[in-house]
Amino acid sequence: ATSHLGVARDIKAAKHREIKWPNVDNFKIDSTETPIEVRVENPEACPRYSGICISDVEVKDSPEWLQTRLRSIGLTPINNIVDVTNFVLHETGQPMHAFDYDQIGGHQVIVKTLPKGATFVTLDEKERKLTENDLMICDDKEGMCIAGVFGGMKSGVSDSTKNIFLEVAYFSASNVRKTAMHHGLKTDASFHYERGTDPYLTVYALKRASMLIAEVSGGKLTSDIIDIYPEKIEPFKVNVTWSHIHRLIGKELDPAEIREILTNLDITLTEETDEGFVAVVPPYRSDVQREADVIEEILRIHGFNNVELPNTLGASYLAEFPENDPNKWQSKISQILAGKGWYEIMTNSLTKESYLELDKSLEPDQTVHIINKLSEDLGVLKQSMLFTGLESVAHNLNRKQENIRFFEFGRTYQKTDGYQEDSHLTLLMSGKTHSANWRHLAQDTTFFDISSTVLAVMDSVGVSTSSLSKKIIKDTVFAEGIQLEHNGRVVAKIGEINKSITKHFEIKSKIFYADVAWNLLLNSTNHNIVFEEISKFPPVKRDLSLVIDKSVSFNQIEAIAKKVEPRLLRELQAFDVYEGDRIEKGKKAYAITFILQDRDKTLTEKIIDKSMNKLMKAFEEQIGALIRQ
Repeated sequence: ATSHLGVARDIKAAKHREIKWPNVDNFKIDSTETPIEVRVENPEACPRYSGICISDVEVKDSPEWLQTRLRSIGLTPINNIVDVTNFVLHETGQPMHAFDYDQIGGHQVIVKTLPKGATFVTLDEKERKLTENDLMICDDKEGMCIAGVFGGMKSGVSDSTKNIFLEVAYFSASNVRKTAMHHGLKTDASFHYERGTDPYLTVYALKRASMLIAEVSGGKLTSDIIDIYPEKIEPFKVNVTWSHIHRLIGKELDPAEIREILTNLDITLTEETDEGFVAVVPPYRSDVQREADVIEEILRIHGFNNVELPNTLGASYLAEFPENDPNKWQSKISQILAGKGWYEIMTNSLTKESYLELDKSLEPDQTVHIINKLSEDLGVLKQSMLFTGLESVAHNLNRKQENIRFFEFGRTYQKTDGYQEDSHLTLLMSGKTHSANWRHLAQDTTFFDISSTVLAVMDSVGVSTSSLSKKIIKDTVFAEGIQLEHNGRVVAKIGEINKSITKHFEIKSKIFYADVAWNLLLNSTNHNIVFEEISKFPPVKRDLSLVIDKSVSFNQIEAIAKKVEPRLLRELQAFDVYEGDRIEKGKKAYAITFILQDRDKTLTEKIIDKSMNKLMKAFEEQIGALIRQ
C-alpha cells in the first residue's frame, strides 16, 4: 500500500485483472561517453545497486501533467529531475536519488560506511555525526548521501546541473531504519526502505525514471546500466497446511480458490500434497514470512465479511472476571463525567524528558527511556499525567476554547527494581463554570468546582468521603491544594497548578488539576450498601461563630466535632468565612451550622444545650477558638 503498483497488485488479486505496467520496451542507450565507476563495499547493507548517467539535461519546472499528478498525492513540485524521482517512487515504491555527475569526485561512486564520528552535512544544512553503521554513498574523497535516507548539500541536483547520475538501489530495511532513527530523519525514501522494497524492481524503475527524465529535460542516456547484484535474493519459502488454513479462517475454502488467490498475489505453490504445500513468496512481500501471514493474505482477498458466523459461539476456556472490574468502573465514571459536561482526552504515553525539571518530586533515575526513540519529544514514558494533559489544554486555549473540562484515564511508568505501571484518573479544569446569560453572570472556575467533581467520583465508586482524611499540600506542582488519604495512602491530589508550570506551556489562565490513583481508589471501595429507615424524629440546627487562627482548617474543626459528639452530630456546614478589620490580625471567623438528630427520640433543649456546650468547650481548649453564638 506504499505505491500505486502495490495497490494495483492487490486489485489484481481481488478483481482478477491484469496489471498494465508502464512500457519501458523503448529504452535504449544513446551513447557510453560518460564514464562512472561504482563499487559496493558493504553488500549486506546494499545487496543490489543500479545506476545510469544522463547528460545534457536542462533543470527547469516540470510539465503541467507531472506537476498535477504530484499535487494530487500531496507533493510539492520542485524541478523536473526531482519530480520524476518522486513520481516513480510513488508509482513503483522504489526510492531513487539523482546526483550532479560533475560534483562526483573522480567520477567514482563507492557504497561504504565511514569511521564513527565522521561528519556529514545533509540537505537541511545540518551537520550530522555518523555512526559506524551508517551506510554512505561516497565519491573518491567524501560522503555524498546517507544511503536510503537523505542527500547531501554538495552533490544534489541544482539549477546549474547539466549531467546527472541516477541511483536506484535495494538497501537493507533494518540498516536504513537504524540510521533514520539515530539521526531523527523521516523521508519518503526511508519510509519505503524501512518497510522493504522489491530487489527485482531496481532495473525496471531505473529504465522508467531515466526515460522520463530524458523526456522532460531533453537529456541523453550516456552510460550502460550499472547493476551490481552479487548474490540473488531468493523468495521466502513458507510451509502451509490445508487444515491450518481452514482452522484460522474459520471456514473451509475450496483449494482451487486458495491457489487462485495466492497465484494472483504472486505467491507460487510448490510441493503440493494432501497435507499442504510450500508457498514461495516474492521478496517484495517482506510482511509475509510465516504460515499465519500467508493465511491472512488468503482471508484478506476472500473477504472477512464472507466468513459466516455460526449460530452459536464457544470458548476453549472460561475466565474469571474480578468483582471490582476496573474497566467496568472506568466506563461508568466516563459516562458520569461526560454527562456533567466533561470531555475525555487520550494523550501519548511517550513524552519529553525535559518535563522532569518542572516537577521536583519526579525521580530522573526512575525514568523509562525508549531505546529507539522517534524524537526528543517522544523519548521517555511519562511519570506524570499532568504535562501531556497541559499540552491538550494549551492546544485548545490557543484555539479560543477557553472553558476547559478534561478528564483522562491513563498510566504512568517508573523504573524501580523492575518496571512499574500505575493507573490514574486525572481532571483538568479552567475558564468559566457556565457562560453568561440573562439570568446569571459568568462565574470563574474555582478549586471547589474540581474538588466537588472528584468527591462525586469517589462517591460513585463507593468510597465514603467521611472515610477520607485531608491534608494541605504545597509543592512544585500545586500553588495550593489538598490531598485525600484513605488508611494513610494518598488516593487523590487536587489543587491549582503553579504558574511556573502553566507559564512553560504559555497558559495565562488558572488551571485546576486533580490526580486520582485509580487502582488504589478502587481497592478502597466499599460496596456493602446499608439501608436504614428515615428517622421519625426531626433534626435540630444550631449555629456557632468561631474566631480562630488562620492556620486552623475546617478539617480540624470537623474532626473535633465528630470525636466529641459522634452519636448526635449528623452534619456540619460552614456557611460563612470572614477575614478583615473587625477581628484580630492573624484570625478568621467561621460561621458553622451543626445538625443534631437522635434516631430514637425527639431532642430536648437540655440535651441540645449539653451537646453544644461540649462542642464549644472542645473548640476553646483544642484550637483556642473564641465562640460567638
